[in-house]
Amino acid sequence: MNGRAELVEKVPPCLSVRTQCELFGVSRSTLDYEVVCERAEDLRIKRIMDEIYLRDPCLGTRKIVIVLKRDHGLVVNRKRVRRLREEMGLWTIFRGPRTSVPNSMHVKFPYLLREMAVTAPNQVWCSDITYVPRPHGHAFLCAVMDWKSRKVLGWAVSHTMDVALCLAALEMALKSGAVPEIFNTDQGSQFTSQEWVQMLQSLGIKISLDGKGRWMDNVFIERLWRSVKHDDIYLHEYGTIAELERGLARWFENYNHWRPHAALGGLTPAQAHEQKEPIAEAPEPLQKAA
Repeated sequence: MNGRAELVEKVPPCLSVRTQCELFGVSRSTLDYEVVCERAEDLRIKRIMDEIYLRDPCLGTRKIVIVLKRDHGLVVNRKRVRRLREEMGLWTIFRGPRTSVPNSMHVKFPYLLREMAVTAPNQVWCSDITYVPRPHGHAFLCAVMDWKSRKVLGWAVSHTMDVALCLAALEMALKSGAVPEIFNTDQGSQFTSQEWVQMLQSLGIKISLDGKGRWMDNVFIERLWRSVKHDDIYLHEYGTIAELERGLARWFENYNHWRPHAALGGLTPAQAHEQKEPIAEAPEPLQKAA
């Protein structure tokens, strides 16, 4: 339940519950919502599949079933694997024939970075969402990163994977006072929604979308997920959203301001973000991430 919903008094002295909901901008059904704990076995399978996805996002359901049984002793059918992956927001990456019909529900934007040299901070920002396993449920994390310096400019967590999560991360990033020339994301519904597109266009930002199934088009933030999960989330298994937020705040502060980055010549992302001169980057091998 969000903070505004908690302001609604169930036994109001003068205003009805419905009227209070209208004044606070809260859905009436929100008050009756109760968090339902997921089955422990489903949580365990999701956690393992999240690690599998970090290692190889190209595995389909058939191979995941084999890996779950071979490496973890879990007998799970493809239907269940498919259902759990959809709940996690994970999709197999593959290259196939161009036989799909374009989605007419949103405006199409090209991928603008293919032949472009990104030479300075705030030239390009990127964003993505990842699944976060927890002992008694799950959450989703959205981050906004500067493409050149790798600095995490904004982030947010939520129980739901919707556009409000992405807008919250963007709002934090914009508090720096900077606005990028280009914003690159994948083709997820959150980043093609009317609210997201209108926000970027109102700021004069050009929108760039990855090619479908092209993890390499947004590779830097994909690598961030590998780091934050293996270095923090998997080690601590935060029980509540509040604990997760406190842990991530510490990790991102450490990542931005203390941890040297090999691709930035040993600078931290924060130091690279403040540099006026072009950053001499060390070559990095491309790896699959999630």
